[in-house]
Amino acid sequence: MQFKATTTIYEQIAGMIEDNILSGELAEGDRLQSVRALAAEVQVNPNTVQRTFQSLQDSELIINQRGIGYFIAEGAQKRILKERRRLFETEVLPEQFRQLALLGFTPQEIKTLYESYLAQHALSN
Repeated sequence: MQFKATTTIYEQIAGMIEDNILSGELAEGDRLQSVRALAAEVQVNPNTVQRTFQSLQDSELIINQRGIGYFIAEGAQKRILKERRRLFETEVLPEQFRQLALLGFTPQEIKTLYESYLAQHALSN
């Protein structure tokens, strides 16, 4: 995993796990890798992964079944989607809209570009 200097490593690992939950790669009830296994995979200290898991647990996205491991919590995907949409709408879109307006894009041009992106990446809205 390539880490960015702008965000803490544990937050980036949490984001990766959240992405896997959103994509369906990890489903509610699925067991996560152990702290040590994930630390070895992403080449970080196990304490960093433990902090990641604690953060996800505090956000009620995973649960710890003592002696068994960490599991994806019920409703995790919905909670992640709701929070990410909120952040996108309040933090990302306003700047993107400002740039689009400065560059003179029309709503129709934006719609056409968006539809083209979806088609090229085999996504649907």
